[in-house]
Amino acid sequence: MILTTWVLKKYNNESQTSEMFNTAGRTVKSGLVASAVVSSWTWAATLLQSSGVAYRYGVSGPFWYASGATVQIILFATLAIELKRRAPNAHTVLEVIRARYGRITHCVYICFCLFTNILVTLMLVVGGSAVVTSLTGMATEAACFLIPIGVVIYTMFGGIKATFLTDYVHTVIILVIILIFALTAYATGSELGSPSAVYDRLVVASAAHPVEGNAQGSYLTMQSREGAIFFVINIVGNFGTVFMDNGYYNKAIAASPVHALPGYIIGGLAWFAIPWLCATTMGLAALALEGTPAFPTYPDRMLPADISAGLVLPYAAVGLLGRSGAICTLIMIFMAVTSAFSAQLIAVSSIVTYDVYQTYINPSASGKRLITVSHTSVCIYGLIMAGFSVGLYHAGISMGWLYLWMGVMISAAVIPATLTLFWRRQNWIAAAGSPILGLICALIAWTVTCSQEFDGVLSIDNLGSNNPMLAGNVVALLSPIIFVPVLTFAFGADDYNWLSMAAIKQGDDANTSALEGDTETGSDRGQNVTLVAPEQDMVKLNKASRLAKWLTVVMAVSLLVLWPMPMYGSGYVFSKPFFTGWVTVGIIWIFCSAGAVGVFPLWEGRHSMVRVAKGIVGIKTGAGVTEAIEGKVEKIPHTPTGKEKE
Repeated sequence: MILTTWVLKKYNNESQTSEMFNTAGRTVKSGLVASAVVSSWTWAATLLQSSGVAYRYGVSGPFWYASGATVQIILFATLAIELKRRAPNAHTVLEVIRARYGRITHCVYICFCLFTNILVTLMLVVGGSAVVTSLTGMATEAACFLIPIGVVIYTMFGGIKATFLTDYVHTVIILVIILIFALTAYATGSELGSPSAVYDRLVVASAAHPVEGNAQGSYLTMQSREGAIFFVINIVGNFGTVFMDNGYYNKAIAASPVHALPGYIIGGLAWFAIPWLCATTMGLAALALEGTPAFPTYPDRMLPADISAGLVLPYAAVGLLGRSGAICTLIMIFMAVTSAFSAQLIAVSSIVTYDVYQTYINPSASGKRLITVSHTSVCIYGLIMAGFSVGLYHAGISMGWLYLWMGVMISAAVIPATLTLFWRRQNWIAAAGSPILGLICALIAWTVTCSQEFDGVLSIDNLGSNNPMLAGNVVALLSPIIFVPVLTFAFGADDYNWLSMAAIKQGDDANTSALEGDTETGSDRGQNVTLVAPEQDMVKLNKASRLAKWLTVVMAVSLLVLWPMPMYGSGYVFSKPFFTGWVTVGIIWIFCSAGAVGVFPLWEGRHSMVRVAKGIVGIKTGAGVTEAIEGKVEKIPHTPTGKEKE
């Protein structure tokens, strides 16, 4: 990645300015945005937690996980468009908060955004280190430090552009490995080898240890009481981790105006297949294989602590493919952890750089100083999170526990943050007060429910059970529905005009990358760069905003209601042909995802790749046709001089 950053600087006119480090010049196309969304949303939890819920609840678990976390990405597309419309020059969502409400509200949301980034990062490192330890025997403490170190290095050198490019590579590798697992389980493997074989084993497993709350106790039904509780917890928590994660706003900011909406829609739909097929394969394979000598825990079932730690997937991989399965799992989890970790590093460094350092410490900081702060914050944050992860390991807090708890801590800020870009009447007291009040109510609901259910015993295991987590998550997300209007109209509603958001400025080095290049072509490129007028961007964004609202409603209703609810309400238990079709749709969908985030970005970037390749082999590109900032540069005719003709 460090080499790639150097090549792009030399042959593609990309200088590592503060603007390029944090926003990639606001020129990223939809294919790369989609692959970055998929990669950032493919945490260790995506692969490990989804397989765990499949093991616990059967076929419903993977679908509830996938649908409950896809809808937020699709809904976020609308928010991304509004952000680009209202504040085209913003670097973080927190700059928008400060521009509208001022210092106090800004500080409140800095805390909630950092809570989100810290929780996501800890889940990545804690979950990833548990898998590395189980597969290799490496000390967990060592894994907690060794996993982040490479990511810190390449992110520090390449910035958000490095995360986009590595996200692409990592996503392709993850998709290939999921396909290996799926085709081994359902087509070619010696242990299972067909949907029919998996189905027969699941029928036996259902009879041997039926699932309480499932229709007929079966693993082959969408009607699952505990699965539905997990679905609610999942959808609430993931609203927090998308809408309050500055990393997703970073990607929206980095996207070219015309590419933001398709990038998020493609990314959301492509991502759906990853947890759905991966968990349907690995979680169900674990159930099918745990009674055979190939399974690591044979002749015993998996322990609840191992399930919560995320070990269903690696155990199933070893059962399916032996040592090769362990190697594939190690590579896949490393890819998932490092790509999502890099997005968190950029999210935190941009908050520290623009919302803490430039806002409150050095308002007149130059672009050079800002990039120094960005580099420093990436290193410090990576080190702190590695140490924090070791502490959680010794405290006995697993990735699964953190996953269920995250919504309790952060979801109270979702509604007021969203209304910042959609409702001109919300005042600063409502924006600042409702997340704090919502968090207090959520913590009370979480602990009181646990106390009532377990006779006053508040242990880590009791607090991590479904009902207390459900209470805390739902109260966190929904309590601002009461607090926001009460505080808004009690203290006087605003009539905001959006102008202060539009007045946010870029760094003083914003145009440097467009004007710098190698010594032979830099001057010509600088003279021939013409930026598209902001008015043209606005027309595209207004059109995209209308389209986004319709698309998000249709897709959300389809994934949350029209598809799953009839199957849940009917209590239908899958027949063998239906299960075969279910699996087949998942495999077809993952191939479509591979085309959308694996092939499509290459097609979109073909001109840049050709230009870089020509530069590397020494072929000069024609002057005047260089797109110094892709997506924002108009092609300007250029008449060669006599010297150039020679």
